[in-house]
Amino acid sequence: MATALYSDYVYRPLPHRNPTFHRPRTTRFAHVLFISHPKERKLSKRLLLKEKQKFKWVVRMSLVEESPPKQSIDIKKFVDFLYEDLPHLFDDQGIDRSAYDERVKFRDPITKHDTVSGYLFNIAMLKKLFRPNFQLHWVKPTGPYEITTRWTMVMRFVLLPWKPELIFTGTSVMGINPETKKFCSHIDYWDSIQNNNYFSIEGILDVFKQLRIYKTPELESPKYQILKRTARYEVRKYNPFIVVETDGDKLSGSSGFNTVAGYIFGKNSTTEKIPMTTPVFTQAFDAENSKVSIQIVLPSDKDMNSLPAPNQEAITLRKVEGGIAAVIKFSGKPVEEIVKEKEKILRSSLIRDGLKPKSGCLLARYNDPGRTWSFMMRNEVLIWLEEFSLE
Repeated sequence: MATALYSDYVYRPLPHRNPTFHRPRTTRFAHVLFISHPKERKLSKRLLLKEKQKFKWVVRMSLVEESPPKQSIDIKKFVDFLYEDLPHLFDDQGIDRSAYDERVKFRDPITKHDTVSGYLFNIAMLKKLFRPNFQLHWVKPTGPYEITTRWTMVMRFVLLPWKPELIFTGTSVMGINPETKKFCSHIDYWDSIQNNNYFSIEGILDVFKQLRIYKTPELESPKYQILKRTARYEVRKYNPFIVVETDGDKLSGSSGFNTVAGYIFGKNSTTEKIPMTTPVFTQAFDAENSKVSIQIVLPSDKDMNSLPAPNQEAITLRKVEGGIAAVIKFSGKPVEEIVKEKEKILRSSLIRDGLKPKSGCLLARYNDPGRTWSFMMRNEVLIWLEEFSLE
């Protein structure tokens, strides 16, 4: 973790005062100089070295005594300020420029600025080209003059016709100048790469791989917050949602889809037509895929009391309580072998990272396979997690 520029200060004596030198007794030095016997000369050299070391220690202690006291800051005040100020990073209000030194050091894996003007220019450019959605998770002190924040930033590159979504999560280490009591450095670390030093080729590649085309229909989807994005998967916090479901045959299968689709198209107790949403889920409840269901997510303005009852016993309505899920995204036709391989990769990655995946998984399909080119399809494998912390 980077440290603040002023976290290890070296202080000098005050210019108007001279350091005090305590001179050792000259008689002992004189005694050393006039010894002629070999054994006595060896002893005298050790004595001379000891006296010189003592002399240097006395001078050093004198300099420390003359050093000015360290500047004290109210670190909690800075933490509270960032909780208030950083959410305005990309809105019309913007961050408070007066809280930063004119010479502020800003670094992320692909960007470098050394003035507050350059720092604010970078923010303005991101705002214009990417329309960022910035979410601040927490702020806490990590050193005498250092504060660390954790965040998620979701952006859309508006210059490309398909407007790809770019996701970055990570931490920022903010250094405080104890003399000006302003921020003097801001260093970003991305969760998705290993080499976070400027200029990171790994960082550039991470940006470019997110520019690929995924076609996501403009339909309602379950609401979620992205907590973390690594090189292999995302961690999301899902809000509760309701599904209409029936038995399926396999993860990549479509058996039962027409049955649940009939429910939202009006084959229910009140013949109510319910808007289509995305994605269509198939869920395996155990590792052996012994039980599979196919599900359509219902609109968020519906609840269990307002929904019409199904006309068929094979159809059920169920509220999914939400929670934390790890997700791996891929394109192409989601055939069974590919889906199982993605589930295997995701599960092994989670275990390697110390997380606890639950049994079973879900396949999310966002596109109509008859109307979407396979290279543009958005598919996801989800695994619910036992627990997760952003600490």
